[in-house]
Amino acid sequence: MPKIYRLLTEDDTSAFCHKVSEALSKGWELHGGPAYAFDAARGVMRCAQAVTKQIDADYHPEMKLGQQ
Repeated sequence: MPKIYRLLTEDDTSAFCHKVSEALSKGWELHGGPAYAFDAARGVMRCAQAVTKQIDADYHPEMKLGQQ
């Protein structure tokens, strides 16, 4: 069974937590811990979280990962 990978990113607001929570509710699993970085050009903190998911289909680069 293939495993797919996504990197979720967002400004450090509740929108990031909602994005990760939505992925978890759709069967994605956390892969490692979150990362934070300061975006000096915009003056905001940015967050990133990797997630993975086992899928029943063969992987292909044209997949819309968020729709899996």
